[in-house]
Amino acid sequence: AGTTYPIDREYSAELLGFDAPCANSLDAVSDRDFAIEFSAAASILMMHLSRMSEELIIWSSAQFGFITLSDSFCTGSSIMPQKKNPDVPELVRGKSGRVFGHLMGLLTLMKSQPLAYNKDNQEDKEPLFDTVDNLKGCLKVFADMVPEITCNTDAMRQAALKGFATATDLADYLVHKGIPFRDAHEVVGKAVALCVERGIDLADLSLNELRAFNEAITEDVFEYLTLEGSVDARDHTGGTAPAQVRKAIARARGALA
Repeated sequence: AGTTYPIDREYSAELLGFDAPCANSLDAVSDRDFAIEFSAAASILMMHLSRMSEELIIWSSAQFGFITLSDSFCTGSSIMPQKKNPDVPELVRGKSGRVFGHLMGLLTLMKSQPLAYNKDNQEDKEPLFDTVDNLKGCLKVFADMVPEITCNTDAMRQAALKGFATATDLADYLVHKGIPFRDAHEVVGKAVALCVERGIDLADLSLNELRAFNEAITEDVFEYLTLEGSVDARDHTGGTAPAQVRKAIARARGALA
């Protein structure tokens, strides 16, 4: 409710290291917005770590084999000697649920309280401190784990070749040749159908076979049907072209610095 003593609140705030005094004395003690906002930010961060963990788990599986996690962040199976379990990503993925739960707990703690301070608020400490501890731990272990990841580029390349990944590039190629996208879409669909029937990729078709679908196709089409050509073609801010990826890395490192 304030005080009857002639205190200088601005000076008190300065001595205590705050930016400024709270504008309302009831508000200063009646909410836990700072804890809820931190927990919300932590939940968003943990959600992203969980999504990345999910990819690392899938990519490191025998079915994908895109990456290899360092043994320091894995354990062996208790029953299958050949198996390597991605324990750290799995634990981080699990910790996300714990942090989400703390956010919901804090929101539920506050939702029915009248003004101003209520003893309920002492229950904010455990979820807040546990969120801090788990968030710091997950970030630390990720910072240690990610540099130790080995990428299996051959497996990645073979996976990228599946599913006619350059079909859209062929459609874009035709559009650049003046073909309406609707017509280009139909042309590519027929070309893919032929490839499915013969068990080959678009890049395996001969020029004459491709021209049978549309005469606008010329020899330069094969530059668009390679994985490298597909990636290089997205040469804009945020795109997949190697030069753009290098720029993005430089921007990220600059922001961190």
